[in-house]
Parts: sequence; structure tokens; C-alpha cells
Amino acid sequence: MAMQHWINKGDIRSTQWVESESDLGPGQARLEVEAFALTANNVTYATFGGPPLFYWNFYPTSDESQGRVPVWGFAKVIASNAEGLEVGRRVYGYLPISDTFDVEVGKLNDSGFRDVVAHRRDLSPIYSHFVFTDTDPSYSAEYEAQQMLFRPLYTTGWMICDSLMQGDPTPERVIISSASSKTALATAHGLHKRGIETIGLTSSGNVQFVEESGLYTTVLKYEDVGSIVGDKPSAYVDFLGRPALTLAVHKAAGASLKRSLIIGVTDWEADRAPPADLPGPQPEMFFVPTYAAERAKAFEPGELDRMVGADLVTFYPVSVKFVTPEMITGREAIAEAWRDTVDAKVAPSRGLICKF
Repeated sequence: MAMQHWINKGDIRSTQWVESESDLGPGQARLEVEAFALTANNVTYATFGGPPLFYWNFYPTSDESQGRVPVWGFAKVIASNAEGLEVGRRVYGYLPISDTFDVEVGKLNDSGFRDVVAHRRDLSPIYSHFVFTDTDPSYSAEYEAQQMLFRPLYTTGWMICDSLMQGDPTPERVIISSASSKTALATAHGLHKRGIETIGLTSSGNVQFVEESGLYTTVLKYEDVGSIVGDKPSAYVDFLGRPALTLAVHKAAGASLKRSLIIGVTDWEADRAPPADLPGPQPEMFFVPTYAAERAKAFEPGELDRMVGADLVTFYPVSVKFVTPEMITGREAIAEAWRDTVDAKVAPSRGLICKF
């Protein structure tokens, strides 16, 4: 009997725990969720759960009004009808908030396997790959919490940086909203390594945290965005999703703004329609799986993943300096942690790791 965390699609604050029971079919395996991270990224998954990104579809429910938001974490195989997949193998991957879940095992090899269940066939395959921890070059037993908190977010940041560097012109300055969010921090880290000037935009309560991360050239409160001077080729990377701020950034940067990327929506209740009078480039929805699949064509098979993984391992000890993992245990505490994350009540210095 699995206990599943269901979220009301019309009000993502409203949740319930639902019991579910199923028999394990041929080629299937049952995994026990050991631990997972909760971040603002998961709120983005819920906000964009429907078309065109379809995050709700990875773990569907029997009630169309309810959804199961995916999270990143570790799980262990506890039963297997899939040839070659032994009980006890640990994996890292895209999990549901549930104490156990079933997968249909396909493309099994030394590195892991894919869930090839029918409802995933039209979804991005990057989210269906479960990686064996004992053969994963990016795995570190010392930094398991950091892997759960940052691995997918760092990949997003890496791809954002790479996309910006492939642009013409290459930006000399990148403006980043919701600068305290974990994906923004990962992006700023990549840009810092490349010597690109960064301006982090954040709320007044998070200014000190963002400054102390050491990842931004300049930190501004949202209300001070008008002080940005449009004197060099720039890009805007938006993790907040607040149209009024987008308009203010575009006006302040002026003709120097060459690209505007929409990544997430930490302000999930904001009207996401772009302002009708928005000057400069039209905002682009940046979807990592699509970009990564296209970018990989420029490299030998597996080379892009190895490049990202090598950078990721160097980021784990850096992240420890500004984010402290915090263990959340039990269904009631997990549900409360979800609501706190939705309501942006989790300080950026806290890294929520959840266990049943």
C-alpha cells in the first residue's frame, strides 16, 4: 500500500495523502523513496503542470483535479519483476512524493534504466532516467543532500549559461531575478566562472544572503531595478515570473538587452502574461530538456553529460557555504514543508530534505 501526496491543481496549497494499491506486473519494479529535496523548482513543476510542459503527467492520478508533483531524490528497489534489476539497487532520479512507487523498466544498462510506462512515451525522456548510485560518476556519499538539492538545478543553470555563451552577441552582463533561489545560484556560479558580470535581483529580506553567497557582482532589491544602466550587452534570466519586474528590467536595460529568458515562477500567483508594451526582445521560455537534446548533437555521445557532471561535483562543496540541509521527517511534516515552499516561507539558506 503506497501513500501518495496529491495536490489540488486549482489550489496547490491544498493537499491530501491518498492510499494506493497495485500489483507488480511483468517487467516492473517497486521502489521505496529514501529521501528527496523540496525547492522552489518543485513549485514551478506544479505551476507548469499542464500544457505545454506537462509535469503533472509523469505521475498521474485517478482524479483529473489532483496532481502529484515530481521531486528529485534517492530510492531503493524493494521488489523487481524486471530481468537484470536486482532488489537493493539504489537510484537517483525524478520521483513522486510517495513512500513507494512502481516503474516499468526499459533500456537497462550499467548506468541505470528508464521508466518506459505508456503514459511517459510522449514526455521528455530526461525525466524518466534513473541512475544507479554505485556507477554514477556524479554521486558522492558525502554530498547526498547537496545532490538532491542542486543536481537538477545545477544542470538547468549550466544549460542557461551555455545557451547565453552561444548567443550573438555574448552578454557581458546577466541580470537574474529571484537571485536567492537555488537554480539562480547555480546559474550565477556558472557565469562567475566564465567571468560574466551578474546582477542579482532579490527581496529586501534576502539581500544579505545573496551578497554573502559571493556569486553575484552586484545585488539589488527589486525596487531598485531602475538603477541598472544599459551600457553593455545584457541578458535577463527570470526565475521570478513577475511581469511588472520583467517590464522594469527591460526598460532599465534598454537597447543593451539582447535576450530575455523565462526559467521559473517563484512568484507562482503572479499574472504570467507578458506586458503588452514590453520593449526589447520577447521573453523566451527556456526548457532544459529541449535545449540539452539539441546541444548534445554537437558532442560525442555522453560527452555533454560528462561535462555537466564534472562541473557539478565541484559545486557541491561550494553550495555547503550558503545552504544548510535540514531534515524533514513524516507525512505531516512533508505536507507542511510543501505549503511553506509554496508560500515562500523557506529561507534560502535552508535546504529541505524530506524522508518518510
